[in-house]
Amino acid sequence: MPPLPLLAPILLLAVAAITTSHPNRRPGPLPRLAEAAALVALGLALAGVIQLFAAGAMTLTFGRNAALLAFRLDAISATMTLLVSFVGWVVVRYARSYLDAEPREGAFHRILLATLAAVLTLVQAGSLGVLVLAFGAVGLGLRQLLLFYPDRPEARRAAAKFTLVWGAGDVALFLAASLLWLAFGSVDLAELGLAAQSGLPLSAQLAVVLIVLAAALKTATFPIHGWLTEVMEAPTPVSALLHAGIINGGGFLLIRLAEVVQTSPAAMASLVMLGGLTALFGAAVMLTQSAVKTALAWSTVAQMGFMLLQCGLGLWPLALLHIVAHSLYKAHAFLSSGTAVQAVASIRRPGPVAAPGPGAVAKAFALALALYAVVAVGFEAISGPKSAQAVALGAILIFGVAYLVAQGLADAAPAALTRRTGLASLGAAVAYFSFQLTAAALWGASLPAPPAPDALEWGLIVLAIVSFGLVAVAQALFPLWAHHPATAGLRVHLANGLYLNALLDRLIGGFRASGSL
Repeated sequence: MPPLPLLAPILLLAVAAITTSHPNRRPGPLPRLAEAAALVALGLALAGVIQLFAAGAMTLTFGRNAALLAFRLDAISATMTLLVSFVGWVVVRYARSYLDAEPREGAFHRILLATLAAVLTLVQAGSLGVLVLAFGAVGLGLRQLLLFYPDRPEARRAAAKFTLVWGAGDVALFLAASLLWLAFGSVDLAELGLAAQSGLPLSAQLAVVLIVLAAALKTATFPIHGWLTEVMEAPTPVSALLHAGIINGGGFLLIRLAEVVQTSPAAMASLVMLGGLTALFGAAVMLTQSAVKTALAWSTVAQMGFMLLQCGLGLWPLALLHIVAHSLYKAHAFLSSGTAVQAVASIRRPGPVAAPGPGAVAKAFALALALYAVVAVGFEAISGPKSAQAVALGAILIFGVAYLVAQGLADAAPAALTRRTGLASLGAAVAYFSFQLTAAALWGASLPAPPAPDALEWGLIVLAIVSFGLVAVAQALFPLWAHHPATAGLRVHLANGLYLNALLDRLIGGFRASGSL
């Protein structure tokens, strides 16, 4: 029996073909048919999970040699198929009401279903050929969705920039696939993973560089991130699908080729540096945004950077868990963004905020790290020693909780707030190690373990901890220097992303994007 989830993209494409011949708008059967097809695709994804437990991992192949097209059902593909199909069903259901009475509603559902089919094919890829073709199809579909309102200049500019960046990633991936074929004589992902354990010849090392480049381009990393923050002219369902699903394609590419990528220390170091810089930059800019959807877009930039950091540290199961959690959160955030302003306005305003001083901040970070160390020792006694990379990542995450603890330790803070923030730090540390154990149980057998850190890896780990720690301290102390004259200028520069996107516009002619697109 073939993998049942493979029927999902076939079904969605069939329904998309029906909408092509009947592009009528509501009221009519097509939007409901699209929603029903997405729901059946979700059912097939669930059936695939059951099939995996019952029959084990399996691969369906067509063709041979460089033309091999393979589809895999394993823990990774089953997880991603279930995630994509669930988010896709939610987006299609939302779009049925959101686009009600739009003149091109039928065309939208057709393109949306075809794009979902491409993403579902991508996450079930078992060979480089399927990866290359699926990434290309996803790019074509998303470009059409971004141009749903072609008369808007901002939409045309965003589509132009997306096409160039995503297309460059496709070219890099195609070249990487060609080099891996030359190096190992195979395009099967499982065979490539086994072959890479014996070392990488020069052509394969170049291929890994191109894979990292392709992943960086497709996850909107620094400094080629501008296109992701300019897609707000597309309908909200498109933003949700992009930020909750398609943007994860670069991370999935790295996870699927983890055995090959991890063999290259230079590639891993590049992911740590690029991912860490993108995470810090995106988070800083996000805090200066006044528009809800724009802030969410910058949040995605930061989250994708942190996910690349996890990949660079060799924490592949945690990176996959990050993709799952971020997708569910971001889909909900975008689809509910229309009511966010009213929700915030209805909240009762608190009294004066307690601003912690340097002493309170120092005590907060010491307390948070002490609680984290205690929890780490406890989990190590239960489940065995943790890798240095995992401990370092937990320390970075706990810095965020230390910011909350600092508010509780401020002189003006009530005792109840101090207790709550202390418990938050403890809860975050317990949750981190619990999720780590869960991710290892679900996907650890399918992914390589983190490598033993060498001098370079140790240096990058220390650099990451110090960088994130300094940013967290600066954020905690922000109320003390927020009214300084220099702060206003810095806020303006950060709100504009340090003008890197404007430079990209000049380089690629984004401002001259015309209706010919």
